[in-house]
Amino acid sequence: MGRKRVVATGVFDLLHLGHIHFLRAARELGDELVVIVANDATVRRMKREPLMPAAVRTEMVAALKPVDQAVMGREGNMLDIVVEEIKPHIIVLGYDQELFEPKALEAKLAERGHVAQVVRLPKLEHGLAGTRKIVARILRDFGQE
Repeated sequence: MGRKRVVATGVFDLLHLGHIHFLRAARELGDELVVIVANDATVRRMKREPLMPAAVRTEMVAALKPVDQAVMGREGNMLDIVVEEIKPHIIVLGYDQELFEPKALEAKLAERGHVAQVVRLPKLEHGLAGTRKIVARILRDFGQE
């Protein structure tokens, strides 16, 4: 059957334990993990101004043990890079990635002639396992100095 390729996407602005658990769980679903790191324009449009430039975030993600390859996302339709270049067998969504629902994304992929399983991973609680939690803690503890 060949190697099973898994794709995960995210911002990965401040790496934290939640990211590590997400990427480990994604990697366990297949033989190869490719991570698409959101480009700066996408982060601005979807969330906020990124703290780290996309090139830095991509390099940090590429250095993580579960990751076989990290690529920077491009402007335009994310499905273009997924379907035309990476061709995954599985796409992993984090619990808070609300752009797609698994069945709807599978249907969109099928419309483009690509069959892939879409899996949403559950939320894991570990204190500061979230960029917003880390920033809030920094502001709380150091914001008044």
